[in-house]
Amino acid sequence: MTDTIFERNDTLYNLDPEHSRIADELNAQGVKYAMANWIDVLGRPKSKVVPLSHFADLVAGAERYTPRGFGGIGSMNPTEDEVVGVPDLSTLKVLPWDKRYAWMLADMSFGGREPFALCPRAALRKQVDAAAEMGYTVHLGVEPEFYVFRPESLDSDRLIPIAHTGSLRPSPAYDIEATLDASEFFDKLVGYLADLDFGVYAFGHEGGAGQYELSVGHAPVLEMADRMTLFRFAVKQVAKECGLLATFMPKPYDNMWGSGAHLNMSLVDKATGINAFRGESVGQWTETTYQFIAGVLKHAPAFTALGNPTTNSYRRLTPRLADGQISWAPTRVSYGSNNRSCTVRLPQNRPCIEYRAADSAANYYFASALMIAAGLEGIREGLDPGAPLEEASHNSDAPSLPRTLLEAVEAFQADPLVHETFPPAFVREYTEMKVKEWETDHLLVSDAERARYLLEL
Repeated sequence: MTDTIFERNDTLYNLDPEHSRIADELNAQGVKYAMANWIDVLGRPKSKVVPLSHFADLVAGAERYTPRGFGGIGSMNPTEDEVVGVPDLSTLKVLPWDKRYAWMLADMSFGGREPFALCPRAALRKQVDAAAEMGYTVHLGVEPEFYVFRPESLDSDRLIPIAHTGSLRPSPAYDIEATLDASEFFDKLVGYLADLDFGVYAFGHEGGAGQYELSVGHAPVLEMADRMTLFRFAVKQVAKECGLLATFMPKPYDNMWGSGAHLNMSLVDKATGINAFRGESVGQWTETTYQFIAGVLKHAPAFTALGNPTTNSYRRLTPRLADGQISWAPTRVSYGSNNRSCTVRLPQNRPCIEYRAADSAANYYFASALMIAAGLEGIREGLDPGAPLEEASHNSDAPSLPRTLLEAVEAFQADPLVHETFPPAFVREYTEMKVKEWETDHLLVSDAERARYLLEL
């Protein structure tokens, strides 16, 4: 059986008969439409939606996009070539909350050949390949936190959390009543994620009123980044089904706990299948582990621009909340043996390193790419992270993480590893975009400033 050739806008495309067969299978399941999502800098999926009769066209790369200027992926350039979102068929899923739609992740390229410089999947693939050359497969687990609010309060000064837990002190973390207040939401969400084979093994209430965390099994890093993209999309869609609003904003209110996204990364030896961080017994770690940590800590200031990518992110990276409660958010470049106040933690119950400073606004592709590059550099150069920190990190004399988005972007721009990891166009565009974001935020005068200074000065 030979490929079919079709023409669109003076371009010839080869249609693979296998893709038509897949479309027939999807049609038998009731699917009507398909999408191949590329990811913008904010981590949001973007795609055109095509009727299933054009599935094979979509897979062949027939859909083109003008990505710049649409959703935070660089400055608009009206003369730049369009890009193609080339679907990765291994990511094909039928959306369980609306089975009319088939979902895929896509790689952005020019004409299906040269990768687009701002393509997050391409950046991560490069580091996956670099790890493979050193004999490793990279695995990632993520602990995403998010808030769920009642949308009827959108026009008020303060959103109303789905669970009314404001009287619980010091926080409603793990409170089962607060968790059950969100039963309808979680019943749907966990069911849908089970249909998607996400491996959900726990969920519960976090430290803020209406804040939740859901735990899923780890996976190879690219698969996990794809999974988290769909996860964030699913959370928002389920919230809408329930008449709610879900947000991954790092810090919705000054006296609420910030939403982190702890990155649990490990290396697996490709030759043996053994975790390269696992020591001879539980709680012991290999030399490779410490070298990887040393690399991550060396580049933590630059990494912060990706792991904490908004001006709002730095309202979270503080030792205390506005009411004086300890925030548990890391503020210094440090690691510790099961020390939850450090940037990097060595957890007692799993052979991975846990990067705790990243928040829920992070683009998992870009952040993972730089974290891998930093850790691999640590291994190649045999770096030593020094002794672990056993006290609260904000009381130590360890170097501080960047305290503003501007500080983080300046560290990002100045780090040679950033320029080795990402194309020049990405470094330039990302730096310019984030400096403008900081400047815009910095120019705003808040009600709190007026209340403090208007009559005082």
